[in-house]
Amino acid sequence: MNTPRGRPARGRLAGSLRTLATGSDLTLPGDSTAKECGGGPLPAESRGFQAGVSRRTLLIAGTLSAVAVLVGGPLLPAAFAATYPSWEDVQAAKADEATKAAEVQRIQGLIRSLTGEVARTRTAAEQAAGAFYTAQQEYFDASFRADTLQSQADMEAQNAADAANKAGRIAAQLYRDGGDTASLELFFSGSAATADDLLSRLGVMDKLLERNQGAYAAAITARDAAQSLTDQAVVARNERDRLQQVAEQKMLESQQAADAAQAAVDAQTLHLGELQAQLAALEDTAAKTIADYQAGIEAARIAEEQRRAAERAEAERLAASGGGGVVSSGWARPTSGNRTSGFGPRSSQCGNGYCSTSYHYGVDLSGGCGAGIYAVAAGTVVYAGYNGGYGNYIKIDHGEGIGTGYAHIRNGGFYVGYGQRVNAGDLIAREGETGNAFGCNLHFEVYVGGSPINPATFLAARGVSL
Repeated sequence: MNTPRGRPARGRLAGSLRTLATGSDLTLPGDSTAKECGGGPLPAESRGFQAGVSRRTLLIAGTLSAVAVLVGGPLLPAAFAATYPSWEDVQAAKADEATKAAEVQRIQGLIRSLTGEVARTRTAAEQAAGAFYTAQQEYFDASFRADTLQSQADMEAQNAADAANKAGRIAAQLYRDGGDTASLELFFSGSAATADDLLSRLGVMDKLLERNQGAYAAAITARDAAQSLTDQAVVARNERDRLQQVAEQKMLESQQAADAAQAAVDAQTLHLGELQAQLAALEDTAAKTIADYQAGIEAARIAEEQRRAAERAEAERLAASGGGGVVSSGWARPTSGNRTSGFGPRSSQCGNGYCSTSYHYGVDLSGGCGAGIYAVAAGTVVYAGYNGGYGNYIKIDHGEGIGTGYAHIRNGGFYVGYGQRVNAGDLIAREGETGNAFGCNLHFEVYVGGSPINPATFLAARGVSL
């Protein structure tokens, strides 16, 4: 599979932000949020379980400084460059009305900046994800057309060969029977026993000649058809290759947009609660002290860590349950669910406000809402984010032109990120119904040279049954 091997600086650094920062997972508009099946570890959460909040705060501050030096502004939310007030600043501002008013205005501006940046980057990520999905499907369609034309060309070439062989056999029979010249010699020599005998011989030869002309004509027709289809297949393959490059570029752009959106969410989550508490403290005219507000922030932090611990335990339970286990070939089953839809042509299905396509480029497996999704082999995550009709989607490059795709992942159901190495059987996500899905399931695809093939056949050859 022709996928980007190196990780761009922006994607790598944004991935680090997601690892280091606390925060809620990015949820794009229109990704079936209302149909979610329950909570799960968020990308930043599942990758940052071991880091405490204070350590994480220090790490993200250093990371953001490095980002500002390396890549500048386009990736980072504007609020990243801001200086956030400390509780000492808030305490000092309360002593003077003019200072307090200025600090209130400053904090309100920071809150608006964080919120606006999340909305802006979410919109950009949604648009990029839609463009990626469209380009990917156009490439898959072009690949299917090219393969179909080549298959038809090969069939016509075989027909041409068969017709030519048939003409050759008839010609050989004519030669053995003497052909036209021998017929004339028979007629003039009177060697035939009777005129009826001679006429009978001539009639047989005429029929052989007629049959040979028909076989020859069929061979020519099949040959011309094979050449025409071959020429069309060449054009189709060139278009397929062009669209593959477009799809790969759109995938990269979508990943970068998703990274930027997640960075905005992480920044908001890291600072928003404290800013709101500081604003409330400044605007409070009652006797509640700064220490009371700080205690509230600390209580919220402890509750969040307890929630994370519970989710970590659930993630470990899912990982231990396995996805069918890794077989001796080094491959594993992607989920425990049964197959509900196969690869290839199928009748269009409608529901949830959309209709499915008539050609299915993967297989659907349904283990239930929240069921574990597992990497089928070792490889590198080359995409982890929203992908239009696929909803939340992960793509893994296994090397040697082989890749796999995992679609309809639930919101908050990512356990791996872009650029991460995984092993066969690793827990990478949870089943959901984001994108164009009729219910919680995993839409699983296998790519060879970038083009989708039947996953059931591919895995069966490696000892894994779907």
